Amino acid sequence: MSEEQMKTENQIENQYDETQIQVLEGLEAVRKRPGMYIGSTSLAGLHHLVKEIVDNAIDEALAGFCDKITVDILPGNAIRVTDDGRGIPTGMHPKEGISAATVVYTILHAGGKFGGGGYKVSGGLHGVGASVVNALSSSLDLTIRNNGHVYYQHFHNGGKYDEPLKIIGDLAEGEQTGTCVVFQPDPAIFPDTTYDYETLLTDLREQAFLNAGVRIVLTDLREASGPDDKEHIRRDDMKYEGGISSFVTHLNKSKTALHEPPIHLIRKEDDMIAEVAMQYNDSYYEVIKSFANNVHTMDGGTHEEGFKAALTRVFNDYGKAKKLIKDGDQNLTGDDVREGLTAIVSVKLPECEFEGQTKTKLGNTEVRPLVTKLVYEGLSTYFEENPATAKAIFDKALSAQRAREAAKRARELTRRKSVLESGGLPGKLADCTSKDNTVTEIYIVEGDSAGGSAKEGRDRRFQAILPLWGKMLNVEKARLERVYGNEKLMPVVTALGCGIGDDLDLSKLRYGKVIIMADADVDGSHIRMLLLTFFFRFMRPLIEEGHIYFAQPPLYRLTRGKKLSYAFSDEERDQHLKEMSEDGKYKVDIQRYKGLGEMDPIQLWETTMDPNNRTIVKVELSDAAQADETITMLMGDKVEPRREFIERNARNVRNLDV
Repeated sequence: MSEEQMKTENQIENQYDETQIQVLEGLEAVRKRPGMYIGSTSLAGLHHLVKEIVDNAIDEALAGFCDKITVDILPGNAIRVTDDGRGIPTGMHPKEGISAATVVYTILHAGGKFGGGGYKVSGGLHGVGASVVNALSSSLDLTIRNNGHVYYQHFHNGGKYDEPLKIIGDLAEGEQTGTCVVFQPDPAIFPDTTYDYETLLTDLREQAFLNAGVRIVLTDLREASGPDDKEHIRRDDMKYEGGISSFVTHLNKSKTALHEPPIHLIRKEDDMIAEVAMQYNDSYYEVIKSFANNVHTMDGGTHEEGFKAALTRVFNDYGKAKKLIKDGDQNLTGDDVREGLTAIVSVKLPECEFEGQTKTKLGNTEVRPLVTKLVYEGLSTYFEENPATAKAIFDKALSAQRAREAAKRARELTRRKSVLESGGLPGKLADCTSKDNTVTEIYIVEGDSAGGSAKEGRDRRFQAILPLWGKMLNVEKARLERVYGNEKLMPVVTALGCGIGDDLDLSKLRYGKVIIMADADVDGSHIRMLLLTFFFRFMRPLIEEGHIYFAQPPLYRLTRGKKLSYAFSDEERDQHLKEMSEDGKYKVDIQRYKGLGEMDPIQLWETTMDPNNRTIVKVELSDAAQADETITMLMGDKVEPRREFIERNARNVRNLDV
């Protein structure tokens, strides 16, 4: 290529003028950048599609026109959402020249929630829910029942349609109106289109609690041979007349409540309504879930800030008035008064100011004083009218204050012994040579035997090994002060180097990956759960930032002559067995690993530690409250909820061999 040709090509590559400006028409923008609208194309984004359609039905319930919502998971992981609301308007849109229903499903920022009188209160502000779901679906079928007719329209390939909305039938007199949407997520957009029943159940149960009296039914039809196949159909029918008070009771089912029933407060001011339900239990951790117009604000916001500020002020004012806090004593902190608290904070207002389409934080400044006044006045009155309950709750806060001071003294004592700050590392730790935590990883290994194999088999440049022996403290039943000095847990804290509790600083984390490696048996599962509970309770940012992993060691080793393979499940074992014994010349020997200690260093490296071959599972935290509920249920004192969980999930276990 000549110098002049190269110069011309460079000019073309570096060109930036009016020809480089692209305009994405219609729903193209959604398909081009789906993360802007649903957060991501991971499983979280996939499940968010259902939420967007259900939210539209919930808005009908908020307006008083919908009593029942059904969500069906159909074969092939299509979703059907049906409501008995008014039905989306079907008339011709005056500006667009097409049916209003088609506008809602094909044009961004179109809907009845922009002050036109369709909805006084709504979770949908941006008018992109239905159209985004359509844009990210390979097919969508819309059926509307209103105005005495049944209307239908089919969309395909991300919102395209060949025919307009049309009448396909008539409604009989008195027949129910409503909307039915069936959509198939586009596999070209979502790497995994398999819906998780439990995830949908959690989301829909929330909505049933938040909308007292509304019935929501979730059904899984994926494995059903027909409508009468009860063995393969799972269904949950939810309706809670107690509203958010029932929600609190549900969240506390694995804990022992300090008072019955939950405290329920509600206040209306102008066009805003604030509602709080709260109950204290015998645990050491708080669970606060906040909502704005039924949308879960996972990152809180002004309503949650108002609740927390008022709660702390009520406790301190009550304590001083009743001489429970003496002159010169320290005030209770927010952490003190929220220990063992489960609370739901729900507000409804005409115009929500959310941060982003995924609506994780509320910004309305006028909400904070409303919630503050509700909680301060309402809880103060409750304490005066229920002195015995007030005393029990206040004693728990004082106990939390003493424990906080004890933890502070234990931390200072530990530091004086040069454990946390001197850089001294646990004696059993086999450290790596690299100091770059973008590449380093630490294996927390069950048992000295497996730890020895891991030390020999590892790549010492970036892999560190910390063996643990025996079962450690169950921190679900312990406060922070018991962790300091604990011979099982403090080596983990010291090795990671980032501190614990309020002192945790991720910038000091010595390893980018913290990999829990335990035997594939009941004891190994228990150890994994104990460590996970510890990280969740006292080092949660490690989970939130994606630093915690589970190693996946193989269950079987298959040999046939010089051929060798490993299987990580019974199904994989059977497949390998079939492939290795096709000619029938040699017998296949199968070894079932009972523990990591049975593997020599080479086997452990090849199967579980080599980054090119291993499988490790990242622990993700999508909902702290749901995680809290699960951990409390599994690791707490109550047996019945744990038994129900095991029985409910036993259907997912096949050929369990321990």
